[in-house]
Parts: sequence; structure tokens; C-alpha cells
Amino acid sequence: MAINFNKAEFILSATVPAQFVHDGLPQVAFAGRSNVGKSSVINRVVNRKNFARVGASPGKTTQINYFKIDGRLYLVDLPGYGFARVNQAEKQRWGEMMDGYFQDSTLLKHVLLLVDIRHKPSANDKQMYDWICHNGYEPVIIATKLDKLKRSQVAKSLKEIRIGLGLPKEGKILPFSAETKQGRDEIWALIDELTGLAEPAATED
Repeated sequence: MAINFNKAEFILSATVPAQFVHDGLPQVAFAGRSNVGKSSVINRVVNRKNFARVGASPGKTTQINYFKIDGRLYLVDLPGYGFARVNQAEKQRWGEMMDGYFQDSTLLKHVLLLVDIRHKPSANDKQMYDWICHNGYEPVIIATKLDKLKRSQVAKSLKEIRIGLGLPKEGKILPFSAETKQGRDEIWALIDELTGLAEPAATED
């Protein structure tokens, strides 16, 4: 049975590892730069206009936000990275939070890494991609803000993202627009596939 993404509820914002959720449900995490549009993507995925709030101080939030979907899994909004005004203490706090989550999350099934389709991946994007891979995950790349590009520019931009991150040929990139909904159904299908929750239940003999 497919996941009903319309049934979404905010559960908590974890600020320390003791608050991380361990209730047996699978988790799919969203990672990306502070201004890449993570909240807009999550809002569109769950069909809620202001469900995931946009931080008033980009790059300064070291919270990990858990959203329960259909009572069957969590979408996990990881704190953004790469905001220039963040001081060293904030960067260290962010790093410790992320390390703690990835080392702790036996329930984490997959990571979606968001990058802005209009720009080549930054050094921070590349570092995050490599770090996710180092932790044993093969992130799917969500290329956000698709509506900001002309159609003729899309293929070139996707190629630059693939090259810039060092994504293998089999690596997935999904173009996405929170404005037009393009890519939303593909993310739904991807999460269904990654979690295995959409597979039909086994029948008894």
C-alpha cells in the first residue's frame, strides 16, 4: 500500500542526541545548503503550504526536525550548511549534531541531498556528498528550483551537478520545482521504493 504523504505531522525538533527518535519506523533524511529550499521541498512533498517552516536565521539552526508520515515513516529535516555568517562555534555544533545523527541512526534508510540546479555544486555540497557516502549511504540528488531555469539549460545544469559531485553513472538526480510540483511524484515513488513500505503485504498460504 502506497504511503499517504498527505497524512503528515510534526513530531519534534531534536537539539541533542538524547532526543533522536528511535521508535522502529524508517527514516528518510533531507540534507542541503541553508538556502537550497529544503523547507519548500518538504512542504510540497506533504502538500502543506507552511508545514516545514523556513528558518528566520538561515544556517544558525542546529535542530533536526522529525515529521511523521502516514504513521509509517519519518521525513527528517537536517540542519542546513554553508551559510557564510555562521561562526566557528556554530559550525562545530552543526558538525557534532550531524555526526551524532548519522552514527546513531540505525533506522535511517536513505538521504536526499538537495542542490540548487542553477549553480554548480559548491565545495560544501561536494564535502556533504562525500561525507554522506563515507557514512555508507548513496544519496539521491534533488536538483531544486527547476522553474528558475529555461528548459534548454536543464540538461547542461544536471551534467554539471553530476560532474561537480562526482556522482557515478548510476547515481540518481531528480529535477524538482516546489512551484510547479515537477518531481514531487518522483520523490513519492522514490521514498516508497527506498523504505519498501509500498510493497504489497504477503498473503498467507
